[in-house]
Amino acid sequence: MLAVVLADYGLDEAEVTMESRFTDDLELESIDLVTLAGQLQERWGERINFAEFIAGMELEEIIGLTVGRLVRHVVDRLQHAERS
Repeated sequence: MLAVVLADYGLDEAEVTMESRFTDDLELESIDLVTLAGQLQERWGERINFAEFIAGMELEEIIGLTVGRLVRHVVDRLQHAERS
């Protein structure tokens, strides 16, 4: 999903690691995160609520959001949904 968003900016060859920051390293803007959030919800429905995920974050946390933190959130929510 992230590759699709990056490809829209010609960044499809950007190195993406768990430590990559969406804003600083991948140069994504808030609208790109909205696009990614839509893709996550389209694939996994309400189990992955990006707005809820970032709602409790401070602005600095959102700006510094890493791929790894989002991945861990997705994995956690999917595992939680399986147990329910």
